[in-house]
Amino acid sequence: MNKIGIFTIASPLHDKNSVKVMTEDFLNELSLGFESQQTCNGFDFLGNDFSEYGKRECEVIVVCTGGTEGEFLKLLPQLRSASKAPIYLLATPKNNSLPASMEILAYLRGQGIEGEILHGEPKELGKRIQMLSKVENARRSLRGTRLGVIGKPSDWLIASAADYGRIKSILGIDMIDIPMQELLDEIASATDEECPYEDEGEKVRAALPGAWKIYLALKKIVERHDLQGFTLRCFDLLSAVRNTGCLALARLNAEGITAGCEGDIPTLLSMTIARALTGEANFQANPAYTREDGHVLFAHCTIPLSIVNSYEFDTHFESGIGVGIRGYATPGSVAVFKVAGDLSRYFIDSMKLEECQANEGLCRTQMLLCSQTGAWQEYFKKNPIGNHHVIVPGNHAEALRLLMNRVLSL
Repeated sequence: MNKIGIFTIASPLHDKNSVKVMTEDFLNELSLGFESQQTCNGFDFLGNDFSEYGKRECEVIVVCTGGTEGEFLKLLPQLRSASKAPIYLLATPKNNSLPASMEILAYLRGQGIEGEILHGEPKELGKRIQMLSKVENARRSLRGTRLGVIGKPSDWLIASAADYGRIKSILGIDMIDIPMQELLDEIASATDEECPYEDEGEKVRAALPGAWKIYLALKKIVERHDLQGFTLRCFDLLSAVRNTGCLALARLNAEGITAGCEGDIPTLLSMTIARALTGEANFQANPAYTREDGHVLFAHCTIPLSIVNSYEFDTHFESGIGVGIRGYATPGSVAVFKVAGDLSRYFIDSMKLEECQANEGLCRTQMLLCSQTGAWQEYFKKNPIGNHHVIVPGNHAEALRLLMNRVLSL
């Protein structure tokens, strides 16, 4: 049941009808599309019927009046039995709602129970509730996800180990190890299906049919193992089949399969978490250089085709063979995100994509970003989480932070 539940609690000393009218008027100001006792725009207004509590992706309790602390205390065992999610108290500007909410939240924190008071301008409150709903929906959607590790992580990822047990217990994600030989066998048996891409450069044109076979082979592995995503020890393909997985990953990411490079499991987790929140693909890359003014250039040889305006083919940077992707995305807000493989910590920074470049001597897709907070400078110098990071298009830093705090508090 993917809707937000809105519940109410009020003191019996207040007139029920007047409280009901006041509460519905207040909810209507939040621009959530409420109508009295009806479901609208994905929200359920359930009043004081708490039998449905815990069945929706997010629940909010409107503290309609003061004098509700004792009533809430009686209700608390039922709430905690139904859900271990944080308790969100929506405080109105009338009837001593805010002081009652503060007393309730102080009690909850004293009991070690997470909670938050939602209070302020109606429009901003509406946005906050929608964000909380989005975060909770993302958290729940991660459970049952199956992610493949095709081949082992690349040898140079010495700080990028992953704890499969913690990933399963905290995120509910199953990690599936798949031998590299399985992919190589699929590539060898792939049909000579015509590649839909063309390129004027002779070297890349000759590599396109082989790159397309890698795509077809990876699709079969995804289907066979029922995967929602994977990371590939892609550099092994350079010697094994004289080609690259860059085109395959670019296309699969655009098709909704989260596909990462170099067998990097922490980055795959970061990509999966970000996609669960935004519903869109994101870009795995590593920093090529950073400047004291907050600018950092990220680069990699593949990027989801769904998040660029245009792209062109080139060879893979390090090897000069196969097919690499040079993509050009729209400037604007992005978040840079990375979670550790043992889920012990994470990094999030709000940045702005200023331009995409095409410098020689670097991986083919290049994004020049500028930190909006300055957090990047301290982080990369003193406490980085590996080299790869995930660039998430859009203004999602706050929601990502909420999601990670929610996940890692469980």
